[in-house]
Amino acid sequence: MPSQHLSPEVLKEQLARGAAPAPLYVVFGDEALLALEAADAIRTAARAAGYDEREVLTVEGGHFDWSRLHDATCSVSLFASLKLLEIRIPGGKPGTEGGEALQQLAANPPQDTVTLLQLPKLDKTQQKAKWFAALEKHAVLVEARPVGRNELPAWISRRLKAQGQQIGSEAASFFADRVEGNLLAARQEIDKLALLYPKGELGLDAIREAVANVARFDVFHLSESWLAGDTARAMRMLDGLEAEGEAPVLVLWSFTEDVRMLIKLGRGLKDGRQVRDMAGELRLWGDKQRLAAPAVQRIGARRLTEALAECARIDRQIKGVEQGDAWHSLKRLAASLAVR
Repeated sequence: MPSQHLSPEVLKEQLARGAAPAPLYVVFGDEALLALEAADAIRTAARAAGYDEREVLTVEGGHFDWSRLHDATCSVSLFASLKLLEIRIPGGKPGTEGGEALQQLAANPPQDTVTLLQLPKLDKTQQKAKWFAALEKHAVLVEARPVGRNELPAWISRRLKAQGQQIGSEAASFFADRVEGNLLAARQEIDKLALLYPKGELGLDAIREAVANVARFDVFHLSESWLAGDTARAMRMLDGLEAEGEAPVLVLWSFTEDVRMLIKLGRGLKDGRQVRDMAGELRLWGDKQRLAAPAVQRIGARRLTEALAECARIDRQIKGVEQGDAWHSLKRLAASLAVR
């Protein structure tokens, strides 16, 4: 069976068109909503194709009896000839025995069975393991990646379109600001709009009135806002982190690490090096790699050095050895780095 690597949306489109379910699926990633929807789509397609029996194995801790997987793949039901077998590994680490069992499963999927393996987000080491490489070679891989802020308005628009409603770019952007970082709540708000309004165009006023402010912010994505020069988003994220009770020391660590990264990047660029050549040593991945070089040019070496000194001052505020409110200082720092 040739391997495939699909997004949850492409998977759902294929199955909705009536594509026959594959013998082996692996759903993994850290966006819980998309992983859940992908698994549901596979279950629905399997039931529609006559896979009426369902068996679930959950691997928790290091004490799972992997002979149960062998038994599950060999057993034949008296009542149904087709089966959906789900294997859930919430920790993402099957262990040595489990890794060998998964390699055997990948090489020889059971007959008359759709097997669905559910995993969390996997780091690079886990994805290089032999068991995952075997699955990658033989299974349909569905990765549930987070929907970034830049992608969120289009994601919202597609969901609304699927239920017969349209939304303009300004309203979509407002909607995204209200639900950023909380995709499950975003889906709930979209479902709510289907109940509140008929099919057709939804204006900004309707979105303002109906969509709750349920955004959640991740400190590890904070730098994307000020690197892009988006002061409003940086302030919104810091307000949200403060309201959620995030420790200011963790937020300060994020600023300090990224300011140091920009200083090192600026020196490298001055010496004629390329961003892609420094990506590994500076841990520049995803949007941060795209945003870092323009941010260095916009902010400049002097302001970055001043920002590093400000980080040291905020650290003293957090420790109580210098007067001032650390959150207020963090917001001023973000504004100074985001200004264009």
